[in-house]
Amino acid sequence: MLTSREELDAELGEAARAWLDAALAEAADDAAHSEAAAGGAARSGAAADASRTAASPYASPSWELRYAAAGRHCGQRHADSVRSLLLVEARAPLASVTRLYDQGTAAERRAVLLTLHLLDLGDTALPLVEDALRANDTRLVAAAVGPYAAEHLAPHAWRHAVLKCLFTEVPVAAVARLADRSRGDTELARMLTDFAAERTAAGRPVPEDLRTALALTAPAGHPAPPTAAPAPTEDS
Repeated sequence: MLTSREELDAELGEAARAWLDAALAEAADDAAHSEAAAGGAARSGAAADASRTAASPYASPSWELRYAAAGRHCGQRHADSVRSLLLVEARAPLASVTRLYDQGTAAERRAVLLTLHLLDLGDTALPLVEDALRANDTRLVAAAVGPYAAEHLAPHAWRHAVLKCLFTEVPVAAVARLADRSRGDTELARMLTDFAAERTAAGRPVPEDLRTALALTAPAGHPAPPTAAPAPTEDS
């Protein structure tokens, strides 16, 4: 869960607050200069050359160095929130977001994923979500199924993201808009029912989260589908 700036100010010490003030000022300054440059280029007919998203992937503004140092200066407990504030203040373009994800630690990648829905990126950052969903790091999987994925993942990929949570034991409560996107989804119901049947046939318990997700696939006013096929017997 991300913490607001006001909450951070109440919890951070004086040195950490001063560091955060300077970091956010650098991020805001970079955003202002980049937007001014893009505006000037648009007037001169060279907008494509000045576009922030077309910047060299090797050119890192100073606030990105602050991003990596957030845990050291503000504490690991607040690192996600501090990094998210930096991304928002910088109005981070795709080039920065991708660079911070690709070059970052798992914790730095998680903060990127948690912030995507707060940035003006459209669906261009979907490759980062897809990469996280291929990982076995449950922290990344949980962050990847947040509001950005709920808004932009295609139905097929989103269904597999739900199954990924069940396979890796990430609570389905982490899946943003689960009830909204699941309602009436017969294909998701089939996938969940098959998974439940496989668990039952193997003599393994059906996770309660699977039952929860399956119940949400029923159309409004209809009973939930069964959660598992009967376990096979020796005579079958």
